[in-house]
Amino acid sequence: MRDGGGTNSRVELWELVARERIRDTLARYNWSGDAGRADELAAAFAPDGVLQLRSGPTLRGRGEIRDFIGGVAAREAGPAPAGPAPAGPKLVRHLLTNTRFTALSPREASVSSYFTVVTEVGLDHAGRYRDTLVPVDDAWLIAHRLVSTDWVAPGSVMASPPPAR
Repeated sequence: MRDGGGTNSRVELWELVARERIRDTLARYNWSGDAGRADELAAAFAPDGVLQLRSGPTLRGRGEIRDFIGGVAAREAGPAPAGPAPAGPKLVRHLLTNTRFTALSPREASVSSYFTVVTEVGLDHAGRYRDTLVPVDDAWLIAHRLVSTDWVAPGSVMASPPPAR
């Protein structure tokens, strides 16, 4: 696997294409989750992909991932607000930062990212994604994602407190 640290100054076309397709998949996961679109979020995974939540469940396959995310989205949408405010999902914005390709080959990529989540309480929680992605047809999809929540705001509307250290 090619080192993602940039030690090789020559970049091949396949690598540029792979990196952009991977970035698209990472964004699609967050945009779909923020919109409560569980089917679209699950489609960011390979058919047999794994979503592992540190100190939580490990979900295998798009069906389990979709069902779990769909349950979270329904819970977080909550009841429609009273009064003239429009009904709809609560504010949820996942912000992905410091995405680093730690290894990349034509068959597999290892990618690490930080995330923060903003909700109506402000900064709601923050953590890390550790991903393995693989090419599937013309896309790079998540084969395995480990989600580690490192910090949770008091009054978080989305996250459980991180495990004690």
